[in-house]
Amino acid sequence: MKKWTEETEIDAPIEEVWKLLDGSLDNMQKIMPNVMEHEPVKITDEGVGSVYRQKYKEGKRIEEYEVETVEYMNTPEHKKLKIAFVLANMFDITAKYELRKLSDNKTDFIYTATNRPLKWFASIILLFAGKKVTAQFVERVKHTAEAEYSKTAFNV
Repeated sequence: MKKWTEETEIDAPIEEVWKLLDGSLDNMQKIMPNVMEHEPVKITDEGVGSVYRQKYKEGKRIEEYEVETVEYMNTPEHKKLKIAFVLANMFDITAKYELRKLSDNKTDFIYTATNRPLKWFASIILLFAGKKVTAQFVERVKHTAEAEYSKTAFNV
């Protein structure tokens, strides 16, 4: 199994960042443009155990899978969302998004992804996987949250 973690400070309120991670499909697509659908299958009151059917476009191929919420916390100071899904019957993947309020307009964002191969040949693919994709994702979340906050803060 491979694990990647990236952390950054975002110049935006915690709620502004959170809505990109735990909000509408439109908001999700701002940071994950290849997600085509995100439909609820089962929703729980506490968040954990909720399941969504997602469609993801990679090139010309569309992957469809179920995403389960395995950790969920939503307080004014600390927010956490961890999801798990199996991609193409080859990889067991988790993605954890954690936010901590540093001040009214500053948020600490920690992203952790794990990827466990389910087939022997998939482990070969993981040998060459670096943290570039993780770093790019964290930068995209930072840039998007700060741009969205600038729009609302200054009514642009």
